[in-house]
Amino acid sequence: MLEVSVVKQLAQFRLDATFTAPTPGVIALFGRSGSGKSTLTNVISGLLKPDAGAVCLDGEVLADARIGITVPVERRRIGYVFQDARLFPHFSVEGNLRYGERRRRHAPALIAFDEVVTLLALTRLLQRKPWELSGGERQRVALGRALLSRPRLLLLDEPLASIDVARREEVLPYLVALRDRLSIPMVYVSHQFEEVLRLATHLVLLEGGRVLAEGAVEEISLYPELQGIIGPDLVGAVIEGLVTRVNAETGSAELAVGTGTLHVSLRDARPGARIRLQLLARDVILATQPVQGLSVRNALASTVIAISDDEFGAVLVRVDVGGAIVLARITQDARRALGLRPGDAVWTLVKAVSTRGHTFTLAPGS
Repeated sequence: MLEVSVVKQLAQFRLDATFTAPTPGVIALFGRSGSGKSTLTNVISGLLKPDAGAVCLDGEVLADARIGITVPVERRRIGYVFQDARLFPHFSVEGNLRYGERRRRHAPALIAFDEVVTLLALTRLLQRKPWELSGGERQRVALGRALLSRPRLLLLDEPLASIDVARREEVLPYLVALRDRLSIPMVYVSHQFEEVLRLATHLVLLEGGRVLAEGAVEEISLYPELQGIIGPDLVGAVIEGLVTRVNAETGSAELAVGTGTLHVSLRDARPGARIRLQLLARDVILATQPVQGLSVRNALASTVIAISDDEFGAVLVRVDVGGAIVLARITQDARRALGLRPGDAVWTLVKAVSTRGHTFTLAPGS
C-alpha cells in the first residue's frame, strides 16, 4: 500500500494531497499541466520534504513531518525516470545500465542484467552512446537503469512527454511488459489519458494541488471532474470485459460485458483475456425502440440511470447495460425528442469499429 497525505508550499503553489493506493500495480497521477503531479512525485521520492503529513510505503514510514522522520533519498530504494532520460553521456548504454546495477548491489535482486536487456530489447544498443540513440531508445535505457537499481517503487514522471507519437507507441509496450512481468509498484505521471488507460490499475485525479478523486480507472472515467480535463472528444466510460470468442479472419472478438455481449474490433486477442475498453460517449447512440436494418453490430438492452448537462453544451446520459455503465453524448434537441428520464428502457448502440484504438489488454489480477 502506498499511503500519501502531504502538504507542500512552493512559492504561490500549494500541494495538499491525500490518497491511498494498493501495491503492486500502476498508480497514475493524472491532471492538467500545473496540477501538482511532479511536485507530488518529488515528495514521494524524497527530493522534496513535506511541510506537513506523511508518506508510507508497504507499512514503512518514508516521511512524517509530525514526528520528524525523513528517510534520505538514497535509502528509499526508489527508481526515478524523468521526462528526459538523463543518461550519462560519457557512458555507453551498457555503462549506464551497470551504473544502476552498482548503486544497489546489496539490495535483493529483482531482475538480472540480461533479463533487463532482453525485456527492453537493448541488446543491439549496448555499445552505443546516448547521443546515438532515438528518444524512445534513451527512455528504454533509463527504464533499464532504474530497474537495475533494484527499486521497491518506480516513479515515472511523464517519461513519454519529450518524444513524438511514434516513439511513444514504441515505448508503451515495454512499460506494459514491465507492469505484467514484475511486481514493482509504479507511480506513473501523465496528462495523456490514453497512457493512463493502457497502464494504470489505480487513478489519482489532481487539480490545483488537490486530489479530486481516486480509484479504479473504470470508476473515475465517469467523474465530471475528469470529463472537464480531457475534453469532449475523449469523454467516455471505461469498462472491463472477458474475451469469449475471436474471429481471426475479421479481426473481431466477442466480449462479455455485464450480462451482455459486445462485438469489438480487436486483433491478437485470445479467449479468456481480460480487456479494458473505452467507449467514447460521442460514438454511443440511444434508441427508445429496437432498431433493425443498421450496420451497427452492438444493440444492448439498457436502462437510463442519470442525465446531466455537460460543460460543453451537450447532454450526457448514463446507462446501465446489464451491470456495466456506459455514457452517451446527445444533443439537447435529441433529449427533448426522445423524452428521456432516469429509469427509462433504451437500446444502446455502439459500432464495433468505434472501439478501435481504445482497447487494452489487462494484466492478470489488475
